[in-house]
Amino acid sequence: MTAYIPVLLLMGVGIAISTVVLILTTFVGPHRPNKKKMSVYECGVPPIGDARRRVSVKFYLVAILFLLFDVEGVFFFPWAAVFRKYLAVNGFILVEMFFFVAILLVGYVYILKKGALEWD
Repeated sequence: MTAYIPVLLLMGVGIAISTVVLILTTFVGPHRPNKKKMSVYECGVPPIGDARRRVSVKFYLVAILFLLFDVEGVFFFPWAAVFRKYLAVNGFILVEMFFFVAILLVGYVYILKKGALEWD
């Protein structure tokens, strides 16, 4: 349990410093609100229209598919790191990766055939 004391101490110092900085900026910082500063903006671009407009489901579908294939692609790095070490012992690791890639390709072909990545 004593091994966690430095970690807890560091967390406490971090929380204390961030709290002090937030309090100091609230009381010491300049307060000159005006209409332009208080207006809503998104990435520096003034908002156009209603914020509650409908967004196409295709936008979310592409985002989810990107995350799905991106996260699955992350599994290639640990496999590549241990590939040489374990290939000599067991060739099963190569077969498993081919199986994994085949599943990814089947999923990718499926979404292409369904037209999930086509924008109208």
